[in-house]
Amino acid sequence: MILLKGAHGVDPQVGLDEPVDVLIDGGAIVEVAPAIDAPEGAEVVDCAGKVLMPGLVDMHVHFREPGFEYKEDIESGCRAATHGGYTDVATMPNTQPVTDNGTAVAFQIVTAEKVGLNRVHPIGALTRGEDGEALAEIGDMTFAGAAGFSDDGHGVQSAGMMRTCMEYVSQFDRAVIAHCEDESLTGNGVINEGRASTRLGMFGWPALGEELEVMRDIELCRLTGCPLHVAHISTARSLDLVRAAKADGLPVTCEVTPHHLFLTEENITDSYNTNLKVNPPLRTRDDAAALVEGLLDGSIDCLVSDHAPHATHEKDCEFEIAYFGTIGLETTVPLMMTNLVEKGLLSWPRFVEVAAVAPRRVLRLEPVRLEAGSVADLTLIDPEAPVTVTPEYFESKAENSAFLGQRLHGAASDVFVAGKRTLANGVVQ
Repeated sequence: MILLKGAHGVDPQVGLDEPVDVLIDGGAIVEVAPAIDAPEGAEVVDCAGKVLMPGLVDMHVHFREPGFEYKEDIESGCRAATHGGYTDVATMPNTQPVTDNGTAVAFQIVTAEKVGLNRVHPIGALTRGEDGEALAEIGDMTFAGAAGFSDDGHGVQSAGMMRTCMEYVSQFDRAVIAHCEDESLTGNGVINEGRASTRLGMFGWPALGEELEVMRDIELCRLTGCPLHVAHISTARSLDLVRAAKADGLPVTCEVTPHHLFLTEENITDSYNTNLKVNPPLRTRDDAAALVEGLLDGSIDCLVSDHAPHATHEKDCEFEIAYFGTIGLETTVPLMMTNLVEKGLLSWPRFVEVAAVAPRRVLRLEPVRLEAGSVADLTLIDPEAPVTVTPEYFESKAENSAFLGQRLHGAASDVFVAGKRTLANGVVQ
């Protein structure tokens, strides 16, 4: 039995935004009240000055296992997720072999259960081998526990194939998570097509390369009725397309990463920092401002890291041949606290909505609430905790963070998964 004492509880699902005590027993919340006397033998956790919420969910991560364990594996990824404050993560299918059948889905779930730190929800591939040619085993993966379907890493290039995928997925109450990239337009691009690509003499990646597939997939959603979730949205126009789809009543949602909120193509200088090479690329200042506004006004549903770990030799090379991606599980909370919450731009309830509530809804997971009877999957954040982004800070195997060197504040201090304390005072258990 654990008593969380004196936390500021925040949960928009139950209208909670005030100091509370929370009593946990047997993996579930048994009482939430302004003051609870500690039962005999209960462990009491002093939560004064900290904010308690339903466990955070990152619905877009890459744990690389199987096939690329030298970058990250399920154990190291789970440690990074726990350190970052997450009870749940959804792993993308571009492993080797690709997660395109029920056995591969079950492997990730069982491996994560052995690690015992957080809940891993595999995302299955839409097409076999992510090659865009033949439908993957959607039903088999659903029954094995897949939480959604995506060919993340590249878009499904054929509109006809994407239609087939969406028609099939629509039968299983799951969303298609679309990596929107028209490769005939993005080609060899490594940076946003615009001033920075011109200034630095690198191949450009036009915004239209994303926007055209966002437009296409929204129309396929309209045709098939399949729920569509737009991954790592990066341009103002893409967001406007999503807004219009929502206004039409279509089942369309989207997500955004901190690096697309807080970094732009202007951050890429002649130092050629390859940690800033991400997919989709960092866009313009106007795009970033539009995405921040979309997060605040409710147009963007979910906050994700797109945690993409790579080995040092895959980043410590020429910009053109470096791998795309930045890690983010351990910096998302500090970045949001420092850049938006502390400045009064993003309220605590809205943060909980995009980081804990909406991702569960998109992935069809059971809701977690700060109320009696709910499973005790909880995150406790210390808004004042100092964070210096250095390689030593990470539990991840990888160090390729776009935010290395930044001094931030606000981080998870404790995480509980089914009542088990997996993070205690910032230390993974």
